Amino acid sequence: MDILTMIAVLQRVSSARVAVDGEVTGSIKQGLVILLGVHQNDTEEDSTFLIEKTATLRIFNDEGGKMNLSIQDVGGSALVVSQFTLAGDWRKGRRPSFINAAQPDEGCRLYEHYMAGLRAHDIPVESGLFGAMMKVELVNDGPVTFVLDSKER
Repeated sequence: MDILTMIAVLQRVSSARVAVDGEVTGSIKQGLVILLGVHQNDTEEDSTFLIEKTATLRIFNDEGGKMNLSIQDVGGSALVVSQFTLAGDWRKGRRPSFINAAQPDEGCRLYEHYMAGLRAHDIPVESGLFGAMMKVELVNDGPVTFVLDSKER
């Protein structure tokens, strides 16, 4: 049986925003757009692991052009967007299955836990609206994108 765990897709951006029904719910300048996918068996331990990695991962350029600085080091912000499709299983057939995604109440709780953890690291956090259809606009800086998976500890 597959081990399913929380996934965070980090995209380094120079700016980004998310809107629900035409209303902007979150907007940042330099920082990270984070797409967060929660599986049904994910725990606060998974969320905490991803919080620590997100806050300290050195993926911003220093003055020499090397990825040597974290989001904290550059004073960046995070735009966190819930994305249950990251929990989709596409391996069989042509339509993904989402039976492994967390139930909405638990998914929302862990989404909120993740954002609170980033705030505890003094990272300003903006967000989308959990469970809503959203429009995300971003300027990917690099492009630099990483996929963090809580099972990869």
